[in-house]
Amino acid sequence: MKPFLLLATRADDGPADAEYEAFLTRTGLAEHELVRHRLEAEPLPEIRLEDWSGIMVGGSPFNTTTPQDTKSQVQRRVEAELDVLLDRLVEADFPFLGACYGVGTLGRHQGAVIDTRYAEPVSAPQIALTDAGRADPVCAGITSPFHSFVAHKEAISVAPPRAVVLATSESCPVQMLRVRANLYATQFHPELDGAALGHRLGFYVGHGYFATEELERLRAWALTQDVSPSWAVLRNFVAVHAR
Repeated sequence: MKPFLLLATRADDGPADAEYEAFLTRTGLAEHELVRHRLEAEPLPEIRLEDWSGIMVGGSPFNTTTPQDTKSQVQRRVEAELDVLLDRLVEADFPFLGACYGVGTLGRHQGAVIDTRYAEPVSAPQIALTDAGRADPVCAGITSPFHSFVAHKEAISVAPPRAVVLATSESCPVQMLRVRANLYATQFHPELDGAALGHRLGFYVGHGYFATEELERLRAWALTQDVSPSWAVLRNFVAVHAR
């Protein structure tokens, strides 16, 4: 099997390594089958699409709605590199799956309206598959409605014209979408369980996602949430696109 490529942008080793471990767990892939490249540390290397089964993008401290003149040089570089890559991926209808930051990245590339209207605090909202979602192989076996972890300061408020919305919720209308046949993105985090979320939260105290005094309560709450149906997104993506 050709490997998958995970493009990451978390600057700190702790959350970056934990995210990679979570993607390994939920995809069922070994390290040599899921190769990670940290974009915040090194520019995107030359990518020959024929060498890969698919490309994934994880979460990020970056927000696409940050004013361009206040974005860091690293964020501007990463966004430019991902835009060029997505030009190729969309044209080739190449397998892609973005989680959280990935939905903003793909959505912005395709002309979505992204703003703070549907930002969500740390929570596990009830999410429902649309008719298109129930028919999509990457959503196979997912009970609807289901719950999954979210925490984001921006979201898609108007989906791109070429996108198909696969999952929605009352708090955020675009929880999952597809572009063409093979490019997917989720607003929710299909890689996380309660323990992984609790661990991640420890690195983002003071970043505006939650009040500092809420950390231990949120960690305890996360362990009570059943988000297991959402994990199928990553398993299915790999099963459908491995080659």
